[in-house]
Amino acid sequence: MTTNELYENTNDFVDVTEKIPLKRAIPLSFQHLFAMFGSSVLVPLIFKIDPTTVLFFNGIGTLLYAFLTKKKIPAYLGSSFAFISPVLLLYSQGYNFETIQGGFVAAGVVFSIIAIIVGYTGIGWVDKLFPPAAMGAIITIIGLELASTAADMAGFPVGGSNTQTLNVSWVIVSSITLVTVILCNVLLRGFLKLIPILIGVVVGYIVSLSMGLIDFSTVSNASFFLLPNIKVAHFDINAILTILPATFVVIAEHVGHLKVTSSIVGKDLTKDPGLHRSLLGDGLSTIISGMFGSVPTTTYGENIGVLALTKVYSVYVICGAGLISIILGFSGKMSAIISTIPTPVIGGVSLLLFGSIATSGLRTFIEGKVDFSKSRNLILTSIIFVIGLSGIKLTFGSTEIKGMGLATLVAMVLSISFMIFDKLGIMNEKE
Repeated sequence: MTTNELYENTNDFVDVTEKIPLKRAIPLSFQHLFAMFGSSVLVPLIFKIDPTTVLFFNGIGTLLYAFLTKKKIPAYLGSSFAFISPVLLLYSQGYNFETIQGGFVAAGVVFSIIAIIVGYTGIGWVDKLFPPAAMGAIITIIGLELASTAADMAGFPVGGSNTQTLNVSWVIVSSITLVTVILCNVLLRGFLKLIPILIGVVVGYIVSLSMGLIDFSTVSNASFFLLPNIKVAHFDINAILTILPATFVVIAEHVGHLKVTSSIVGKDLTKDPGLHRSLLGDGLSTIISGMFGSVPTTTYGENIGVLALTKVYSVYVICGAGLISIILGFSGKMSAIISTIPTPVIGGVSLLLFGSIATSGLRTFIEGKVDFSKSRNLILTSIIFVIGLSGIKLTFGSTEIKGMGLATLVAMVLSISFMIFDKLGIMNEKE
Protein backbone atom coordinates (compact mmCIF):
# COMPACT_ATOMS: atom_id res chain seq x y z
CA MET A 1 0.00 0.00 0.00
CA THR A 2 1.32 3.43 -0.93
CA THR A 3 1.47 6.42 1.38
CA ASN A 4 -1.25 8.17 -0.67
CA GLU A 5 -3.57 5.19 -0.19
CA LEU A 6 -2.89 5.27 3.53
CA TYR A 7 -4.20 8.81 3.74
CA GLU A 8 -7.24 8.04 1.62
CA ASN A 9 -8.32 5.25 3.97
CA THR A 10 -8.94 6.66 7.45
CA ASN A 11 -8.99 3.16 8.96
CA ASP A 12 -5.31 2.69 8.16
CA PHE A 13 -2.30 4.22 9.89
CA VAL A 14 1.28 5.23 9.24
CA ASP A 15 3.50 2.82 11.14
CA VAL A 16 6.30 3.78 13.54
CA THR A 17 9.19 3.08 11.17
CA GLU A 18 7.49 4.21 7.97
CA LYS A 19 9.06 7.05 6.00
CA ILE A 20 6.80 9.78 4.60
CA PRO A 21 7.37 11.99 1.53
CA LEU A 22 8.75 15.41 2.47
CA LYS A 23 5.71 17.34 1.19
CA ARG A 24 3.55 15.44 3.71
CA ALA A 25 6.14 15.13 6.47
CA ILE A 26 6.63 18.91 6.83
CA PRO A 27 2.98 19.84 7.60
CA LEU A 28 2.59 16.75 9.80
CA SER A 29 5.70 17.73 11.75
CA PHE A 30 4.43 21.31 12.20
CA GLN A 31 1.08 19.94 13.37
CA HIS A 32 2.82 17.72 15.91
CA LEU A 33 4.95 20.56 17.23
CA PHE A 34 1.94 22.88 17.57
CA ALA A 35 0.32 20.39 19.94
CA MET A 36 3.44 20.50 22.15
CA PHE A 37 4.21 24.19 21.66
CA GLY A 38 1.97 25.78 24.29
CA SER A 39 3.06 23.51 27.14
CA SER A 40 6.74 23.53 26.13
CA VAL A 41 6.88 27.33 26.05
CA LEU A 42 4.80 27.82 29.20
CA VAL A 43 7.45 26.33 31.51
CA PRO A 44 10.28 28.72 30.52
CA LEU A 45 7.84 31.65 30.69
CA ILE A 46 7.03 30.67 34.30
CA PHE A 47 10.77 30.40 35.02
CA LYS A 48 11.41 33.71 33.20
CA ILE A 49 14.04 32.27 30.85
CA ASP A 50 14.39 32.30 27.05
CA PRO A 51 11.66 30.05 25.57
CA THR A 52 13.36 29.58 22.20
CA THR A 53 16.46 28.19 23.94
CA VAL A 54 14.18 25.66 25.62
CA LEU A 55 12.61 24.79 22.25
CA PHE A 56 16.12 24.32 20.84
CA PHE A 57 17.06 21.81 23.55
CA ASN A 58 13.67 20.12 23.32
CA GLY A 59 14.50 19.47 19.68
CA ILE A 60 17.99 18.20 20.54
CA GLY A 61 16.49 15.93 23.21
CA THR A 62 13.84 14.59 20.84
CA LEU A 63 16.43 13.63 18.20
CA LEU A 64 18.72 12.09 20.83
CA TYR A 65 15.79 10.11 22.21
CA ALA A 66 14.90 8.82 18.72
CA PHE A 67 18.52 7.70 18.20
CA LEU A 68 18.81 5.90 21.56
CA THR A 69 15.46 4.15 21.10
CA LYS A 70 16.48 2.94 17.63
CA LYS A 71 13.76 5.12 16.04
CA LYS A 72 11.11 2.76 17.44
CA ILE A 73 9.26 5.05 19.89
CA PRO A 74 7.29 8.03 18.51
CA ALA A 75 7.78 10.52 21.35
CA TYR A 76 8.52 14.25 21.47
CA LEU A 77 10.42 15.41 24.56
CA GLY A 78 8.93 18.64 25.90
CA SER A 79 9.39 20.78 29.02
CA SER A 80 8.53 18.97 32.26
CA PHE A 81 5.97 20.48 34.65
CA ALA A 82 7.05 18.29 37.57
CA PHE A 83 9.92 20.65 38.43
CA ILE A 84 7.89 23.88 38.61
CA SER A 85 7.25 23.68 42.36
CA PRO A 86 10.87 23.10 43.50
CA VAL A 87 12.18 25.68 41.02
CA LEU A 88 9.83 28.40 42.27
CA LEU A 89 10.79 27.46 45.83
CA LEU A 90 14.48 27.94 44.99
CA TYR A 91 13.71 31.26 43.27
CA SER A 92 11.99 32.43 46.46
CA GLN A 93 15.17 31.56 48.38
CA GLY A 94 17.29 33.74 46.10
CA TYR A 95 18.87 31.11 43.83
CA ASN A 96 19.64 32.07 40.22
CA PHE A 97 18.71 29.87 37.30
CA GLU A 98 22.28 28.67 36.63
CA THR A 99 22.37 27.13 40.11
CA ILE A 100 18.94 25.59 39.61
CA GLN A 101 20.28 24.06 36.38
CA GLY A 102 22.71 22.07 38.51
CA GLY A 103 19.70 20.38 40.09
CA PHE A 104 18.37 19.55 36.63
CA VAL A 105 21.67 17.93 35.67
CA ALA A 106 21.63 15.87 38.87
CA ALA A 107 18.05 14.81 38.12
CA GLY A 108 19.12 13.67 34.65
CA VAL A 109 22.02 11.70 36.13
CA VAL A 110 19.69 9.93 38.59
CA PHE A 111 17.23 9.30 35.74
CA SER A 112 20.01 7.71 33.66
CA ILE A 113 21.28 5.58 36.55
CA ILE A 114 17.76 4.26 37.14
CA ALA A 115 17.51 3.52 33.41
CA ILE A 116 20.64 1.36 33.64
CA ILE A 117 19.32 -0.40 36.75
CA VAL A 118 15.96 -1.03 35.08
CA GLY A 119 17.84 -2.56 32.14
CA TYR A 120 19.17 -5.22 34.50
CA THR A 121 16.39 -5.59 37.08
CA GLY A 122 13.11 -4.45 35.52
CA ILE A 123 10.69 -1.81 36.83
CA GLY A 124 9.04 -3.75 39.68
CA TRP A 125 11.14 -2.17 42.43
CA VAL A 126 10.09 1.33 41.35
CA ASP A 127 6.42 0.33 41.67
CA LYS A 128 7.09 -0.95 45.17
CA LEU A 129 9.03 2.15 46.23
CA PHE A 130 6.28 4.45 44.93
CA PRO A 131 2.97 2.56 44.96
CA PRO A 132 -0.12 4.43 43.66
CA ALA A 133 -1.10 5.45 47.21
CA ALA A 134 2.21 7.34 47.51
CA MET A 135 2.67 8.56 43.94
CA GLY A 136 -0.88 9.89 43.69
CA ALA A 137 -0.39 11.97 46.84
CA ILE A 138 2.99 13.33 45.69
CA ILE A 139 1.64 14.40 42.29
CA THR A 140 -1.37 16.04 43.95
CA ILE A 141 0.92 18.02 46.25
CA ILE A 142 2.89 19.35 43.26
CA GLY A 143 -0.28 20.96 41.90
CA LEU A 144 -1.64 22.23 45.21
CA GLU A 145 1.69 23.78 46.20
CA LEU A 146 1.46 25.96 43.09
CA ALA A 147 -2.10 27.19 43.61
CA SER A 148 -1.12 30.49 45.22
CA THR A 149 1.51 31.10 42.53
CA ALA A 150 -1.15 30.78 39.81
CA ALA A 151 -3.49 33.17 41.64
CA ASP A 152 -0.64 35.68 42.11
CA MET A 153 0.22 35.65 38.39
CA ALA A 154 -3.48 35.99 37.55
CA GLY A 155 -3.67 39.31 39.42
CA PHE A 156 -5.18 38.27 42.76
CA PRO A 157 -3.56 39.56 45.99
CA VAL A 158 -2.60 36.31 47.73
CA GLY A 159 0.74 37.45 49.14
CA GLY A 160 2.90 36.72 46.11
CA SER A 161 5.55 38.85 44.47
CA ASN A 162 3.53 39.91 41.40
CA THR A 163 0.35 41.38 42.92
CA GLN A 164 0.04 43.13 46.29
CA THR A 165 -3.47 44.51 45.62
CA LEU A 166 -6.19 43.38 43.24
CA ASN A 167 -5.02 44.19 39.69
CA VAL A 168 -8.26 44.56 37.74
CA SER A 169 -6.70 44.59 34.25
CA TRP A 170 -4.66 41.47 35.07
CA VAL A 171 -7.74 39.69 36.43
CA ILE A 172 -9.69 40.51 33.25
CA VAL A 173 -6.91 39.12 31.03
CA SER A 174 -6.33 36.02 33.14
CA SER A 175 -10.06 35.30 33.40
CA ILE A 176 -10.62 35.56 29.63
CA THR A 177 -7.57 33.36 29.04
CA LEU A 178 -8.82 30.77 31.52
CA VAL A 179 -12.36 30.74 30.08
CA THR A 180 -10.92 30.33 26.56
CA VAL A 181 -8.85 27.30 27.58
CA ILE A 182 -11.87 25.76 29.33
CA LEU A 183 -14.18 26.28 26.35
CA CYS A 184 -11.57 24.88 23.95
CA ASN A 185 -11.29 21.77 26.10
CA VAL A 186 -15.01 21.09 26.31
CA LEU A 187 -16.33 22.40 22.96
CA LEU A 188 -13.67 21.91 20.27
CA ARG A 189 -13.07 18.68 18.42
CA GLY A 190 -10.29 17.12 16.41
CA PHE A 191 -6.83 18.66 16.37
CA LEU A 192 -7.99 21.97 17.90
CA LYS A 193 -8.96 20.11 21.08
CA LEU A 194 -5.28 19.13 21.44
CA ILE A 195 -3.99 22.70 21.56
CA PRO A 196 -6.26 24.52 24.08
CA ILE A 197 -3.28 26.09 25.88
CA LEU A 198 -1.91 27.54 22.64
CA ILE A 199 -5.34 28.94 21.69
CA GLY A 200 -5.83 30.35 25.19
CA VAL A 201 -2.46 32.09 25.10
CA VAL A 202 -3.23 33.62 21.68
CA VAL A 203 -6.63 34.94 22.86
CA GLY A 204 -5.13 36.25 26.11
CA TYR A 205 -2.37 37.92 24.12
CA ILE A 206 -4.87 39.69 21.87
CA VAL A 207 -6.86 40.91 24.89
CA SER A 208 -3.65 42.14 26.55
CA LEU A 209 -2.73 43.96 23.36
CA SER A 210 -6.09 45.72 23.25
CA MET A 211 -5.59 46.82 26.88
CA GLY A 212 -2.10 48.19 26.26
CA LEU A 213 -0.29 45.63 28.42
CA ILE A 214 2.31 44.63 25.81
CA ASP A 215 5.57 46.42 25.03
CA PHE A 216 6.89 45.66 21.52
CA SER A 217 10.17 47.55 21.89
CA THR A 218 12.12 44.33 22.44
CA VAL A 219 10.62 42.80 19.28
CA SER A 220 11.59 45.69 17.01
CA ASN A 221 15.15 45.61 18.38
CA ALA A 222 15.53 41.83 18.18
CA SER A 223 17.64 40.15 15.49
CA PHE A 224 16.10 37.67 13.06
CA PHE A 225 18.96 35.24 13.74
CA LEU A 226 20.18 34.66 17.27
CA LEU A 227 22.25 31.92 18.87
CA PRO A 228 20.55 30.01 21.71
CA ASN A 229 21.08 31.63 25.11
CA ILE A 230 23.55 29.13 26.57
CA LYS A 231 24.09 29.26 30.34
CA VAL A 232 26.40 26.74 31.98
CA ALA A 233 25.08 25.08 35.14
CA HIS A 234 26.44 25.78 38.62
CA PHE A 235 26.15 23.16 41.34
CA ASP A 236 24.83 23.64 44.87
CA ILE A 237 23.89 20.77 47.19
CA ASN A 238 20.75 22.49 48.51
CA ALA A 239 19.45 23.17 45.01
CA ILE A 240 20.19 19.59 43.99
CA LEU A 241 18.39 18.08 46.99
CA THR A 242 15.40 20.34 46.38
CA ILE A 243 15.13 19.36 42.71
CA LEU A 244 15.87 15.61 42.92
CA PRO A 245 12.56 14.31 44.37
CA ALA A 246 10.69 15.47 41.27
CA THR A 247 12.79 12.98 39.27
CA PHE A 248 10.78 10.05 40.60
CA VAL A 249 7.52 11.74 39.60
CA VAL A 250 8.81 12.11 36.03
CA ILE A 251 9.92 8.47 35.98
CA ALA A 252 6.44 7.31 36.97
CA GLU A 253 4.95 9.64 34.36
CA HIS A 254 7.40 8.34 31.74
CA VAL A 255 6.50 4.69 32.40
CA GLY A 256 2.78 5.47 32.16
CA HIS A 257 3.21 7.37 28.88
CA LEU A 258 5.21 4.53 27.34
CA LYS A 259 2.55 1.97 28.29
CA VAL A 260 -0.19 4.09 26.71
CA THR A 261 1.91 4.73 23.58
CA SER A 262 2.49 0.98 23.29
CA SER A 263 -1.25 0.31 23.30
CA ILE A 264 -1.83 2.97 20.62
CA VAL A 265 0.84 1.80 18.16
CA GLY A 266 0.18 -1.88 18.84
CA LYS A 267 3.73 -2.74 19.93
CA ASP A 268 5.16 -3.48 23.37
CA LEU A 269 7.71 -0.68 23.47
CA THR A 270 8.79 -1.59 27.01
CA LYS A 271 10.40 -4.71 25.52
CA ASP A 272 11.52 -3.46 22.09
CA PRO A 273 13.47 -1.20 22.15
CA GLY A 274 13.02 -1.44 25.92
CA LEU A 275 11.98 0.76 28.83
CA HIS A 276 15.61 1.22 29.83
CA ARG A 277 16.46 2.81 26.48
CA SER A 278 13.46 5.12 26.74
CA LEU A 279 14.40 6.20 30.28
CA LEU A 280 18.03 6.69 29.27
CA GLY A 281 17.05 8.90 26.33
CA ASP A 282 14.98 11.12 28.62
CA GLY A 283 17.70 11.19 31.27
CA LEU A 284 20.49 12.18 28.89
CA SER A 285 18.26 14.81 27.31
CA THR A 286 17.65 16.32 30.75
CA ILE A 287 21.40 16.32 31.50
CA ILE A 288 22.17 18.21 28.29
CA SER A 289 19.28 20.65 28.76
CA GLY A 290 20.17 21.34 32.37
CA MET A 291 23.87 21.77 31.68
CA PHE A 292 23.41 24.44 29.02
CA GLY A 293 20.47 26.61 30.06
CA SER A 294 17.23 24.74 29.47
CA VAL A 295 14.72 22.80 31.57
CA PRO A 296 14.22 19.07 32.21
CA THR A 297 12.44 17.16 29.46
CA THR A 298 9.72 14.55 29.57
CA THR A 299 7.48 12.58 27.25
CA TYR A 300 4.19 14.39 26.64
CA GLY A 301 0.55 13.42 26.98
CA GLU A 302 -0.17 15.80 24.09
CA ASN A 303 2.13 13.64 21.97
CA ILE A 304 -0.01 10.61 22.76
CA GLY A 305 -3.17 12.55 21.88
CA VAL A 306 -1.83 13.51 18.45
CA LEU A 307 -0.82 9.90 17.75
CA ALA A 308 -4.28 8.61 18.66
CA LEU A 309 -6.07 11.29 16.64
CA THR A 310 -4.03 11.29 13.44
CA LYS A 311 -2.93 7.63 13.41
CA VAL A 312 0.42 8.90 12.17
CA TYR A 313 2.94 7.03 14.34
CA SER A 314 6.02 7.65 12.22
CA VAL A 315 9.13 8.53 14.21
CA TYR A 316 10.28 10.51 11.17
CA VAL A 317 7.39 12.97 11.73
CA ILE A 318 8.44 13.32 15.39
CA CYS A 319 12.05 13.92 14.31
CA GLY A 320 10.74 16.57 11.91
CA ALA A 321 9.04 18.31 14.83
CA GLY A 322 12.34 18.12 16.69
CA LEU A 323 14.20 19.72 13.78
CA ILE A 324 11.66 22.55 13.61
CA SER A 325 12.17 23.13 17.36
CA ILE A 326 15.91 23.43 16.79
CA ILE A 327 15.39 25.95 13.96
CA LEU A 328 13.09 28.04 16.18
CA GLY A 329 15.91 28.14 18.72
CA PHE A 330 17.84 30.42 16.36
CA SER A 331 14.97 32.89 15.85
CA GLY A 332 15.59 36.11 17.74
CA LYS A 333 12.25 37.58 16.61
CA MET A 334 10.37 34.50 17.80
CA SER A 335 12.10 34.68 21.18
CA ALA A 336 11.22 38.37 21.55
CA ILE A 337 7.57 37.83 20.57
CA ILE A 338 7.11 34.93 22.99
CA SER A 339 8.77 36.93 25.76
CA THR A 340 6.17 39.70 25.41
CA ILE A 341 3.40 37.35 26.61
CA PRO A 342 2.14 39.11 29.78
CA THR A 343 2.18 37.50 33.23
CA PRO A 344 -1.65 37.44 33.60
CA VAL A 345 -1.95 35.35 30.42
CA ILE A 346 0.36 32.75 31.97
CA GLY A 347 -1.55 33.13 35.23
CA GLY A 348 -4.86 32.38 33.54
CA VAL A 349 -3.49 29.22 31.96
CA SER A 350 -1.79 28.21 35.22
CA LEU A 351 -5.04 28.40 37.21
CA LEU A 352 -6.22 25.39 35.25
CA LEU A 353 -2.85 23.80 34.58
CA PHE A 354 -1.70 23.58 38.20
CA GLY A 355 -5.11 22.28 39.23
CA SER A 356 -4.86 19.68 36.48
CA ILE A 357 -1.56 18.47 37.94
CA ALA A 358 -3.27 17.96 41.30
CA THR A 359 -6.17 16.17 39.60
CA SER A 360 -3.70 13.86 37.84
CA GLY A 361 -2.59 12.73 41.28
CA LEU A 362 -6.17 11.96 42.26
CA ARG A 363 -6.60 10.05 39.00
CA THR A 364 -3.61 7.92 39.99
CA PHE A 365 -5.59 6.70 42.99
CA ILE A 366 -8.45 5.63 40.72
CA GLU A 367 -6.35 4.03 37.98
CA GLY A 368 -4.20 2.27 40.60
CA LYS A 369 -7.37 1.02 42.33
CA VAL A 370 -6.04 2.19 45.70
CA ASP A 371 -7.95 0.53 48.55
CA PHE A 372 -7.99 2.99 51.44
CA SER A 373 -9.52 0.38 53.73
CA LYS A 374 -5.98 -1.04 53.90
CA SER A 375 -3.92 0.62 56.61
CA ARG A 376 -0.73 0.91 54.54
CA ASN A 377 -2.47 2.86 51.76
CA LEU A 378 -4.33 5.13 54.17
CA ILE A 379 -1.15 5.85 56.14
CA LEU A 380 1.00 6.51 53.06
CA THR A 381 -1.44 8.99 51.51
CA SER A 382 -2.37 10.70 54.77
CA ILE A 383 1.19 11.24 55.98
CA ILE A 384 2.40 12.44 52.56
CA PHE A 385 -0.43 14.99 52.30
CA VAL A 386 0.20 16.40 55.77
CA ILE A 387 3.99 16.52 55.42
CA GLY A 388 3.82 18.05 51.95
CA LEU A 389 1.19 20.72 52.60
CA SER A 390 1.77 21.64 56.26
CA GLY A 391 4.88 23.75 55.77
CA ILE A 392 7.00 21.38 57.85
CA LYS A 393 10.65 21.62 56.87
CA LEU A 394 13.92 19.94 57.77
CA THR A 395 17.13 21.94 57.83
CA PHE A 396 20.58 20.37 57.60
CA GLY A 397 23.12 23.17 57.75
CA SER A 398 22.32 25.33 54.72
CA THR A 399 20.12 22.63 53.17
CA GLU A 400 16.35 22.88 53.59
CA ILE A 401 13.84 20.22 52.55
CA LYS A 402 10.08 20.80 52.63
CA GLY A 403 6.93 20.44 50.56
CA MET A 404 6.96 17.88 47.78
CA GLY A 405 10.65 17.07 48.38
CA LEU A 406 10.16 16.19 52.03
CA ALA A 407 6.94 14.31 51.22
CA THR A 408 8.79 12.18 48.64
CA LEU A 409 11.53 11.39 51.15
CA VAL A 410 8.95 10.35 53.76
CA ALA A 411 7.14 8.22 51.16
CA MET A 412 10.36 6.34 50.38
CA VAL A 413 11.09 5.70 54.07
CA LEU A 414 7.55 4.42 54.72
CA SER A 415 7.50 2.22 51.60
CA ILE A 416 10.88 0.67 52.42
CA SER A 417 9.72 0.05 56.01
CA PHE A 418 6.55 -1.68 54.80
CA MET A 419 8.59 -3.81 52.38
CA ILE A 420 10.87 -4.91 55.24
CA PHE A 421 7.86 -5.73 57.42
CA ASP A 422 6.41 -7.78 54.55
CA LYS A 423 9.64 -9.75 54.19
CA LEU A 424 9.70 -10.43 57.93
CA GLY A 425 6.06 -11.56 57.81
CA ILE A 426 4.97 -9.26 60.64
CA MET A 427 2.51 -7.06 58.72
CA ASN A 428 -1.08 -7.65 59.84
CA GLU A 429 -2.37 -7.13 56.26
CA LYS A 430 -1.38 -8.82 53.02
CA GLU A 431 0.41 -6.67 50.45
